Amino acid sequence: MGTMQARKQAQPVEYDVEDDDALYQTRMPTSVRRYKPVPPVQRRQPENQEEPAIQGILIQRRRSSLSPKRTNGIASNAVAPLKTADLHGHKRFPIVAVLVGMVMTMVLVMSIAAFSSWWRVYQDDLHYGRPRTFQLDAVVGHGDSASNPTHFIFMNLRRQVEIIEIPGGDVSHTRIFIGPVLYGDGQDLTPVTGEVQDVNGDGKPDLIVHIQDQQIVFINDGTTFHPR
Repeated sequence: MGTMQARKQAQPVEYDVEDDDALYQTRMPTSVRRYKPVPPVQRRQPENQEEPAIQGILIQRRRSSLSPKRTNGIASNAVAPLKTADLHGHKRFPIVAVLVGMVMTMVLVMSIAAFSSWWRVYQDDLHYGRPRTFQLDAVVGHGDSASNPTHFIFMNLRRQVEIIEIPGGDVSHTRIFIGPVLYGDGQDLTPVTGEVQDVNGDGKPDLIVHIQDQQIVFINDGTTFHPR
């Protein structure tokens, strides 16, 4: 009995132990993890030399310690990156510039058209006056001669085309031939010109009136003219 009691007392007694961080082996955080230095590299000592082997340590330089590259005054993107606002600004469509360019183009075209119209009217004023008048002398066989040719006046009088004939310079035998009426804006400033030419081949010079791209022919019967 005494022996059995002695064995029971020899068993260890279990106690509740509180958790303690010191009892556990924890892993160090990454930010403070230490790295083992690179072991020195031993060079072989030549057999025929007695100098001690040179030991070196491989050291890796950081990029910040390297000598900067020469950029010839041009800033590197790595040193001065573009701002986000600048990147968005380059991608925007220049709608304001396009609208301004379109307006300026329209104004330029309208100005050129207005100047061309004004210049044409100015040249007509110099050549034909107001009302538009054109004159010529020709021998048509109506009591005229080379020394006393017939005088013709072509006139646009308030859009009414008129041809005045003064045979041989005799004002008492003046004839007036009525032409068409011109319709449209600015037609009162349209020049009316003429020429004398044998159209039907009868040997008598006929009268041709020019109004822009239109031609009106008056046939000569030997004494006067008749519209064709």
